[in-house]
Amino acid sequence: MKYTVAIVAIAFASLAIAVNGAPAAAGQQEAQVVRYDSDVQPEGYKFAVETSDGKSHQEEGQLKHVGTDHEAIAVRGFYTYLGDDGQTYTVNYVADENGYQPEGEHLPRAVQ
Repeated sequence: MKYTVAIVAIAFASLAIAVNGAPAAAGQQEAQVVRYDSDVQPEGYKFAVETSDGKSHQEEGQLKHVGTDHEAIAVRGFYTYLGDDGQTYTVNYVADENGYQPEGEHLPRAVQ
């Protein structure tokens, strides 16, 4: 239960970043939210947001190992945006006890 507040805070912080992003440059219009869905539960959350400038962000998080000393949140989601080059980019990610793990065609990959 102690992580419920953290889940809600993370969900709304992520949403604020997704919706607000960086300030619009001179001559650009600010984006408007065209879709917003949110569901916050005691042991998890999910949200989806889309803006008029082509950005979208979906995420869900769940508490793992509830009630133990190893209680943690596991997050999975993706976001898309239109790059300066006119191409749409997508980043899929997981964030859990192993850290933030983004994947995208445009992101460098570790050599193994």
